[in-house]
Amino acid sequence: MDFSSRLLLLLEVIELGSFTNVAEQKNVDRSMVSKQIGKLEDELGVRLLNRTTRSLSLTAAGNEMVIQAKKLRELLGNTHRLAQNYHSEPRGVLRITSSMMFGRQYVQEAISVFQKQYPEIECELKLEDRVVDIVQEGFDIGFRIGRPKNSNLISRKIARSRLLIVASPEFIQRYGEIDSIDKLESLPATIYATPGLLINKFSYIDENSTPQQFQLHPTYKVNDVEMVVKSVVSGNTLAVVTAQMIQNEIMEGKLVPIMTHIALEDFGTFYAVYPHRDAPIKTKLFIDVLKSIIGEDRPIWEKNIPNFEKLYCR
Repeated sequence: MDFSSRLLLLLEVIELGSFTNVAEQKNVDRSMVSKQIGKLEDELGVRLLNRTTRSLSLTAAGNEMVIQAKKLRELLGNTHRLAQNYHSEPRGVLRITSSMMFGRQYVQEAISVFQKQYPEIECELKLEDRVVDIVQEGFDIGFRIGRPKNSNLISRKIARSRLLIVASPEFIQRYGEIDSIDKLESLPATIYATPGLLINKFSYIDENSTPQQFQLHPTYKVNDVEMVVKSVVSGNTLAVVTAQMIQNEIMEGKLVPIMTHIALEDFGTFYAVYPHRDAPIKTKLFIDVLKSIIGEDRPIWEKNIPNFEKLYCR
């Protein structure tokens, strides 16, 4: 490992919080990370980190070196990105992050198509339902719901994500017609939940054009969106789902859209996000491939729901 690589390693240690976290991300031994930071300190002749058994903190010199490391990372990134735009064919590694279900359904398919078209590209895909720091973790592109809060990221709209409320025919037979917000809120529901996140409230517009919310009564909480749909199919609960979560369940009669007379607000929009406006051509071409799979105007997943464009006052 050369000097510049050690300097960038110091930056990773600070951003990820520990030698152990860096070692896990790089799939190397923790002692290797510690050894390389020690070599960097020897090369510079100054102490960069204050180490205790529980924490790391930067010295004054270390803080200055981290500032330089950030500049180095940006310079190297810009250099590689500019060079790639002069290639006759895109090449190199494309690192992608996406939510679990969207990644399995559409990003994976896009990667297969993309690599057939551009065989000199290597792809890495990381699927996580948390919001990933694109810059800090070194990704070229990420796919998420909603515009990024980080104003330094560039976003490009991929497709809308609309909601519907579903139940199984068995559930409807058991509880009768579900035709009011009060009844909807009283019935057992499945919701998506992770530590610090509980998605049980949803927005709609009432007959007076006033924004309102309803809150589901969860009897089952799960941290996998695919399990939400499977739970509702089983007949024990209802759920609010995105159109993207529906496969053939409605067309096969396993699920029925309910409360279709209310004006549900959209869940949001899928965006591609990436760090630079002048992104490498490989990033732009991959987004084009993904959009060709999903569709330009109406996303492909809405075709799994008959007459969806007329439901929920749309």
